[in-house]
Amino acid sequence: MSADRPRRDWRDTLAEATDLALLGFAVALAALPVLTLAPAIATASAALHDRAVTGSWPAARTTLIRFGRALPAGLAASAVALTVAVALGADLLALATGRAPGGGPALAVTAVVAAALLGYAGLVAVAIGRTGGRGWRAAARHVARTCPQRPGAWAAAAGTCGLAVLLAALVTPVAVPILGGYTLAALHAIDVRFADRQAALAGALGRPGGAPEPARAHHPAVGPEAS
Repeated sequence: MSADRPRRDWRDTLAEATDLALLGFAVALAALPVLTLAPAIATASAALHDRAVTGSWPAARTTLIRFGRALPAGLAASAVALTVAVALGADLLALATGRAPGGGPALAVTAVVAAALLGYAGLVAVAIGRTGGRGWRAAARHVARTCPQRPGAWAAAAGTCGLAVLLAALVTPVAVPILGGYTLAALHAIDVRFADRQAALAGALGRPGGAPEPARAHHPAVGPEAS
């Protein structure tokens, strides 16, 4: 008979909250040149994935190596993401202030599109973490295929990212990096939760008697991590 796992107490919760806050500040520091935002998020996502799988954070050397390897493709991913964000932000501002035609309906449609893209980007950030912070194209294609198959996860990710954006506009600037670490951790939790549900449902439909197979805690990687 296996020994029971030790119960978590407030010290474990405090330590985890502190780790996530420090992770957010590390991402903000690495993203100061702006175009390094995507590599910073990819590296942080890979660290969160390691934390979930192994129970410990990766070594500092591993993290630095991952960040360096993520830079070439990550710079282009940052440029694309920032261009889309600026364009959507300008559209929303123009519609909200009446400088563009369309009124309320156009504003609502644009807001829904922005939320959907936010959720998609959040799930891509999770997927890139499963490959050590590399493989943006493969991660983007993988999430584009799976989003229609898992609309609940997509909607939850969109809501999480949207709430983070709203809170970022309300809190003091120094607290914004903390939101980043918590949001990325929440996206990983959403991805795992809905993967578990999907696996359990597939097992219930596929096994005799309707008994579900044990759900997997994590998706398979979308591509191998380069050595």
